[in-house]
Amino acid sequence: MAQTGRPLSPHLQVYKWQVQMVTSILHRATGIINAVGSLIIVWGLASIAAGPEAFATFTDIAGSPFGTVVLIGWTLNFFYHLCNGIRHLVQDTGAGYAVPSFVRSSWMGIVAAFVLTALVWAYVLMGAHA
Repeated sequence: MAQTGRPLSPHLQVYKWQVQMVTSILHRATGIINAVGSLIIVWGLASIAAGPEAFATFTDIAGSPFGTVVLIGWTLNFFYHLCNGIRHLVQDTGAGYAVPSFVRSSWMGIVAAFVLTALVWAYVLMGAHA
């Protein structure tokens, strides 16, 4: 490699991990997971269209312990992406770029995702939807 006299770009090991960095990376990852996880919704809708036997199979799998963990995880993923997306929309207006504000909004998005997930699944698991 030719010597240009310019410094090389630092590697990730040089940077101190901060919540802003993690939320940015996770926002991209959760977008991909949401796209893949949407196949669960498609499967559920297709099973409704396919008839009672297909829907019973879907509800058996979705209601199993593994299915419940997957659905709770996907719900958390969805709410994280939603809350972080709202934070990005606010920042697109030019607000919230000061470091303390940026850190606070990052943590607020994480906490809000967990709270919303807990509220939805408390509602579902308590049977209030019936």
